[in-house]
Amino acid sequence: MSFSQLGLVGLVLYLFMLVGLALVARRARQDASPADHFLANRGLGLFVVFLTLYATAYSGNSLLGYPGEAYRRGFSWVMATGFMMAITVVFHILVPRLRPIAMRERFVTPGDWVRHRFGDAPGGQALRWVIGALMAVALANFLLAQLMAMGHVTSEVTGGAVPYAVGVVGLAALILFYETVGGMRAVAWTDAGQGVLMLVGLLLLLTWLLGDAGGLASLTESVRAVRPDAVRVPDTVERTNWVSTIVLLGLASVVYPQAIQRIYAARSGRTLARAFALMTFMPLITTLVVTLIGLAAIPRFEALGAVQADTVMPRILESWAAAGPGSSALAVLVFVGALAAIMSTADSCLLSLGSIVAVDLMGRDRHEAATTKLGKQYAAAMMVVLVGVALFPRFTLWRLIELKMELLIQCVPAFLLALHWPGLRARPVLFGAVAGTLLAAGAALLGEKRWAGVHVGVVGLALNLAVVMAMALIERRRA
Repeated sequence: MSFSQLGLVGLVLYLFMLVGLALVARRARQDASPADHFLANRGLGLFVVFLTLYATAYSGNSLLGYPGEAYRRGFSWVMATGFMMAITVVFHILVPRLRPIAMRERFVTPGDWVRHRFGDAPGGQALRWVIGALMAVALANFLLAQLMAMGHVTSEVTGGAVPYAVGVVGLAALILFYETVGGMRAVAWTDAGQGVLMLVGLLLLLTWLLGDAGGLASLTESVRAVRPDAVRVPDTVERTNWVSTIVLLGLASVVYPQAIQRIYAARSGRTLARAFALMTFMPLITTLVVTLIGLAAIPRFEALGAVQADTVMPRILESWAAAGPGSSALAVLVFVGALAAIMSTADSCLLSLGSIVAVDLMGRDRHEAATTKLGKQYAAAMMVVLVGVALFPRFTLWRLIELKMELLIQCVPAFLLALHWPGLRARPVLFGAVAGTLLAAGAALLGEKRWAGVHVGVVGLALNLAVVMAMALIERRRA
């Protein structure tokens, strides 16, 4: 049996497993409330919390986008491990303050924090809407990237037996099914299995790659022979970009709506603390691994285009499968693990998107069963729209990540600053978020990505903070 045929069999078996988990999760449902559907009634244990955080953090962006960016940029992309570590560090600033308040006030969505913190003070309602809109746009972007990644993986690994468009539409329909039927329980339980598959698969693939290349030193020489620029020492602009990327992802990732909702969904504060302690080690055994996979692709696949580079992972799996029957079976395991990770992030995005639109943007009651139904409907509508966009890919996965983060980082003052600055009021945060968003979005529309190596979103955050500080000082003097 060929690798593409094995891949197709593995895909079918995996999809049947997801349907079964969704039905089991539906039976475990306690009621139809938003807290039960979107947060699994706040009852997730350590094993599930850790793996759902892991599977959500390391997604199609990590398994396709990061190797693709490593292929394009070379060894300088090793800094990806640094920004993934920065995310965990910043979480330790956010979680200890946010978690106790969230449990006491029974938060369901990220906007519940903004509502609690700023209330009906001048600018409070507008701020809730702006933060909700930024998060909804970021989630839509994130979901789009996962849909594209699913299409690329299924098409490449099955040898075209499942075309890109069929992969996008079919897997999107399945995600919509089990998210609607099982809610957060189905999402978290599938994430747990997906996380294990991804971790085991990546370590197996790296072992084969380094062994086949003759070790890391031989791999470096092979890369140097094909593309000498890929092993050069980074210049000042590149090093500045390292710092900018660490700031961008380290700050923006902690206000991921799906990550915040997992803070709400954990069974206890102790469970959450242990899960984040385990997450500290994941960049070394995930981000570093996918970076090396992208580097190993440079001498194997020359002159891939910008968008084509996002397919280096499935291309390498095909090469691995050609080494023999045992390798072929292991390559299928990695394929299923990669697809699982992608789907785990997509379902998390969809779940959070439905809750944010229904509660934070439409203003529905976070305790009513009707809000749950409305959130499902909005999620389904958004999925249909994004599937249509994903059928005609125009951006690399890494560029989608940057665009999402440059908007999401403008929400940081409403969470990190507001948690640690009791006197901060709504209007400075509102005007700061608007100013930073306009700068970042305007620059992106004009085709600007970075200024002297600094992301326009980071520049937008600097303007955002400057406006917050200036307005807060003016309000204090007036008071």
